[in-house]
Amino acid sequence: MEDNAIIELYFARDEAAIQETQSKYGRYLSKIAHNILSQEQDVEESLNDTYLKTWNSIPPNRPVRLQLYLGKITRELSIDIYRKKHAEKRGGSEYALSLDEMQETLASGSTIEDEVSAKALAGLISTYLKTLSKEKRDIFVCRYYHCDSVSDICANFQMTESKVKNMLLRVRAGLKEYLEKEGYVV
Repeated sequence: MEDNAIIELYFARDEAAIQETQSKYGRYLSKIAHNILSQEQDVEESLNDTYLKTWNSIPPNRPVRLQLYLGKITRELSIDIYRKKHAEKRGGSEYALSLDEMQETLASGSTIEDEVSAKALAGLISTYLKTLSKEKRDIFVCRYYHCDSVSDICANFQMTESKVKNMLLRVRAGLKEYLEKEGYVV
């Protein structure tokens, strides 16, 4: 079913909207949640919360790209669940690993979660990413936004693990240099 038709089901308050959303985007959303949470029970909780939040937000919202809208909701809810479960100690999820990798790039005055969510920092990162090639930008987004594993990135971009890791290392180093140049205290 086309996205516009699914959105119209939400506007009509037809419960089939949730079934159609799950049918079309369930695997995509599950992957996002799993990359952050890694516990199946937490993934299910995040997906259920995603469908509920989508139901409550459409209407009034009318997303232009339903897949991105749903992905953003799932990511935010999954991060919230992760934070609640790991308030004192990080686990071994891809989310935790990607945060650890970024820790060296960003300032250490507060937690990495606080740094990543700051609007000013997000703007600087976005500006920096626009200077990169599409491939480097896509790999960076896969790792640090979608929290994909390095092995998944290797498979998706048909690269060796060493090349992906090296590319991510160089992009992070470039980002750190850019942030320092822009006056962001690192």
